[in-house]
Amino acid sequence: MPGAGGRPHNRKPPDRSPPMSANATPISPTANPTLDRALRVTLEYRAETVGSMGELEPLAIRLGLVQDTLKPRFRNPQVVIFAADHGMAVDGIGAMRGASSGLRVQQLLNGQLPVSVFARMQGLQLTVVDAGLADPMERHPKLLARKIAHGTRNARVGPAMSMEQANAAIRAGMEIADTLQGNLVACAGMGVGSHESAALVLSRLGDCPVRDLVVSGPDMRQDDLAHLLVILQGAQGRHRDTTDPIEVLAAFGGFEIAMMVGLMLVAASKRQLIVVDGMAACAALKVAAAIASPVTDYAVFCRSHSHRGLDEAMALFHASALLELGMQSADGTGATLAWPLIRSAAALLADVTDADDPTPSKPADWNDAPQR
Repeated sequence: MPGAGGRPHNRKPPDRSPPMSANATPISPTANPTLDRALRVTLEYRAETVGSMGELEPLAIRLGLVQDTLKPRFRNPQVVIFAADHGMAVDGIGAMRGASSGLRVQQLLNGQLPVSVFARMQGLQLTVVDAGLADPMERHPKLLARKIAHGTRNARVGPAMSMEQANAAIRAGMEIADTLQGNLVACAGMGVGSHESAALVLSRLGDCPVRDLVVSGPDMRQDDLAHLLVILQGAQGRHRDTTDPIEVLAAFGGFEIAMMVGLMLVAASKRQLIVVDGMAACAALKVAAAIASPVTDYAVFCRSHSHRGLDEAMALFHASALLELGMQSADGTGATLAWPLIRSAAALLADVTDADDPTPSKPADWNDAPQR
């Protein structure tokens, strides 16, 4: 017999533990004083010949620590854009210049957006993942079909995802990470309502006002902001007692955010560099860090637009974007343009040499585990 509210007795509680990939290993912090010191000495030695490289130098040190070597190198870099629709779109939020999420993805696949063109120019492998688009998509070599459902539900009236769906999406992201080649992956999200859902996740987990995350800039119309806040604060009120990271993700987030969580966890476990581009990717990193805090050691940040809320999102990680170009483009574009900068920082350690270059791939006094 059902209990109060029509619920059956002895109902099995939902699984709240994040799924794990068979190939994922515990995520190790990148902190290593011996390697850090050796990297700095190497750069000081380089400076005698090439001069100071400014902001490239701390980035180069980050890359050496991520790859656990004095000579970081990249192979088969990937850009993965996760696309999904969000139930809050029925309330009139998140419209992308009048284009549906499916149409935007089709433009991306057809090379009609800068991100796809720049990725090809820079030698980046581009993959688009249908994580939960409302529209059916035709087959395409660059499209990976991993649809959990045809969009999430409206977070203002109930959980956007069930716990089962959230865990299934995380697991799908882990499986995608297991199949990707290379040791760098850039992550971005796409979809009507993606920014707003990500803002709700970040607001709850980062304990910051959702208003700060959705104000696009001083030119945003006050009527638009007021309408947006009514909807988002309604969603916050509906889930006011939700604090567990996976439950927060299920309450507010999208399938694209959940899949990025899984991908980031596996990428960090393999000591891969994670390039975070946009609000949805920031929300995914926040959830992933709540599961395994060292994942943030493997992340660098990019931006593809000047939305003020993204400043607040990156501030939650005490981070800034590698490049500030004043663009207004689809997430992922900034990552494609930052790739040459990342590659150059690695080359500063791995490829700039002198006749008597003293630097092996490991410090001589290093007794840590062998390089992966």
